[in-house]
Amino acid sequence: MAVENVSHTLLNWYDRHARQLPWRTPPGSNLRPDPYAVWMSEIMLQQTTVAAVIPYFEKFMARWPTVAALAAADDTDVMTAWAGLGYYSRARNLLACARTVVERHDGHFPPDESVLLALPGIGPYTAGAIAAIAFGLPATVVDGNVERVVSRLYAVNIPLPAARAELRRLTAGITPAVRPGDFAQAMMDLGATVCAPRAPRCLGCPLSVHCRAHAAGTADAFPVKPAKRARPERRGTAFWIERDGHVLLVTRPARGLLGGMRALPTTDWVDKDADGLSETLPGQWQVASTAVRHIFTHFALTLDVAMGNAPHPEMPGEWWPVDNLHEAGLPTVFAKAAAAALAEREQPC
Repeated sequence: MAVENVSHTLLNWYDRHARQLPWRTPPGSNLRPDPYAVWMSEIMLQQTTVAAVIPYFEKFMARWPTVAALAAADDTDVMTAWAGLGYYSRARNLLACARTVVERHDGHFPPDESVLLALPGIGPYTAGAIAAIAFGLPATVVDGNVERVVSRLYAVNIPLPAARAELRRLTAGITPAVRPGDFAQAMMDLGATVCAPRAPRCLGCPLSVHCRAHAAGTADAFPVKPAKRARPERRGTAFWIERDGHVLLVTRPARGLLGGMRALPTTDWVDKDADGLSETLPGQWQVASTAVRHIFTHFALTLDVAMGNAPHPEMPGEWWPVDNLHEAGLPTVFAKAAAAALAEREQPC
């Protein structure tokens, strides 16, 4: 296929159909996007939809409008503001990266892909996206949407993730030196709105004339996925300990899953077939009639919710007003557990 025709056709399409997003500048604009806003959006968009990200992005930018403001923020405030967006290591990396930019780069994101790549939480995709979109550098930008577009465009038969090196090479081959940031965003938009995972809208695709999978009528077969493995099942118990209109919350260890987040006290989360649950709190407990089900990236969790009074009033943690629990920034799994406890409490005796 004619490589120049691909980039030219796609950029023309983008000029007419670009999504309006709060971190973007209009296509073809002489204005450069704020590197801080580009970085913030790209971190938030990892494994998260645009619709879910927009309100969080706007909230963060209003509260911490510069990288220096974010670097000076309290860790707990940032983790609380992130609650509900998931993948909480991103929030910890957000703070670490902001502080590194302030300490080592005078509060400015470096216009160099290799230097960007050395910052906390920034991998090849994010470094390429910032370099291309914020600085206009000819970087290769490959996210899940781009993988899908390019795998269909070239009918790449290698299964993911083994195909990624080839997909990156092919993407580099069609990335233009002019308007590389717009090209990267055009590829993302095409994958998000036209070249969808299921039922791609090939008749409305500007690249259909170049697409080998479309020509063969096999677009739905790409990208080739590896066989799915069963997700491990774990279980545990969360404790709703209430006194005088307050519920006991603890802070999870800084490292590990949901690190640094407020949470309900909980047992370890063990394999569903393990004998017993470790370190169950002593006391009289009423188990809520509905267990909480939550899917993490690498395992599924079933969490019983035990309600009662712990025998030791000096348990470590903080007593949070139940009426203001929405302000605690609980991660989703513990927000579900709290909702289950509150619903149980409202049941008639």
